[in-house]
Amino acid sequence: MSGQKISVPSENSKGGIPAVQFNNPKSQPIGVIVLQEWWGLTQEIQNKAQDLAKRGNFTTIVPDLYRKVVTTDYEYAGHLMSNLDWQGAVQDIRGCAKHLKEQGCAKVGVIGFCMGAALSLASAALVTEVSASVPFYGIPSKDLADPSNIKISVQCHFGEQDVLEGFSAPADQDKLKKSLKVGGVQFEFFSYPAGHAFADSNGHRYNKEATELAFGINIWI
Repeated sequence: MSGQKISVPSENSKGGIPAVQFNNPKSQPIGVIVLQEWWGLTQEIQNKAQDLAKRGNFTTIVPDLYRKVVTTDYEYAGHLMSNLDWQGAVQDIRGCAKHLKEQGCAKVGVIGFCMGAALSLASAALVTEVSASVPFYGIPSKDLADPSNIKISVQCHFGEQDVLEGFSAPADQDKLKKSLKVGGVQFEFFSYPAGHAFADSNGHRYNKEATELAFGINIWI
């Protein structure tokens, strides 16, 4: 299975969003938007989208939120994430959800990793075209979205040894759980004996056992 490079209309001020799509909504009518880590549209995130498409018989789409900028440098990745137009990225995600539905998907979920996880939760609160959210180790700022306002199902995956305070550490995870409970959100929360970015096969914190366990769970889409 190879990905198809496409361009999707978006209300982001930067215009349409480049993306890579796997499968066809006409034959795989459940769509999943797969959101990148802070590195950009890497081969790693495309591989995840391809794997999800095969595992769940989904149509998956990966929006290029940085618009053709990719890095392996930590400092530059942090710069890119810090300067991201988060509201614009939410519009990109909405555009992808509309695209999948227009192409024939009956429903659309969103899954994200690190930065993408924060955006997947934000999308759950802000994008009405999305019907389920699966964040892996990332939480949005309250300025972007309040998780207690989410009206769809959420399935969370976090590492017990995550040290990114203010974003995905255990204390942040506890706040997220509390917020979801306060809002009456239907959610599952899975914790693993692993650190941040445990599902990034190219990273030094990669935990194969935790990753396989997480991807073996019936994902809510």
